[in-house]
Amino acid sequence: MALSEGIKRGTVELLILTILQDQDMYGYQLSQELANRSKGLYTLQESSMYPTLYRLVEKGVISDRQEKVGKRRIRVYYHLENAGIIYLETLRKEYCSICRGVLYILGIENIKELEE
Repeated sequence: MALSEGIKRGTVELLILTILQDQDMYGYQLSQELANRSKGLYTLQESSMYPTLYRLVEKGVISDRQEKVGKRRIRVYYHLENAGIIYLETLRKEYCSICRGVLYILGIENIKELEE
């Protein structure tokens, strides 16, 4: 269980930025999209995502804006900035390189082997 949680934490930035490439989204929407795109294999509680979102805003790779929904509710949308596109590409290359290395160590030469 601990390994799974550690891996998940390390990929959250990468996945959030990847999803935000398509459109601006709010927290709940992001968590649902993560689950949908992973076919339910990757789930992340909305509340667990916020520290990462705040960190990405502080880094300047995403921005946030508030929109009023209904009479009293405010929804915060997140937007991928140009700096975020560059950061995402760096993360993606690094992540893919690490994954290839791990797969080589595990003796998995072909991605099809993972499905067995």
